[in-house]
Amino acid sequence: MFKTKKTRSENEDGARTYTSSDVSDIAQVSLRQLQWWDERKVVSPQHEGHKRVYQSAEVIEITVIAELRRKGFSLQKIRRVLRFLQREMGSTEEKAYLTLQQQSRQTRKSMKQIAEAIILSDEVKRSSRTEG
Repeated sequence: MFKTKKTRSENEDGARTYTSSDVSDIAQVSLRQLQWWDERKVVSPQHEGHKRVYQSAEVIEITVIAELRRKGFSLQKIRRVLRFLQREMGSTEEKAYLTLQQQSRQTRKSMKQIAEAIILSDEVKRSSRTEG
């Protein structure tokens, strides 16, 4: 008879999903920023009508992107770091994000420092290939 507001959403698989407002609060980004990233295909959430629905992996991805953006990284550099991690680890994008976060915690270095080291490592590898 009465409609109650759902506080926790799940998809067909029973996996936790998040609204734009949830993600905005978690990652400390504006709703407009989430919309812009969706429009530019930085992150591609599911759409249910006019609502964006995010999976856990996308929330992690947005959190890492937001953190690195606050540290001054361009989206281009962020993508470069993640591609490097995926290539070197042979893993998914989600695992690359988790690895970046985990390395930051384990080494007590900021994600910016970890990302800069990854970019430097990638540049060294690329230059050694062109010289060889």
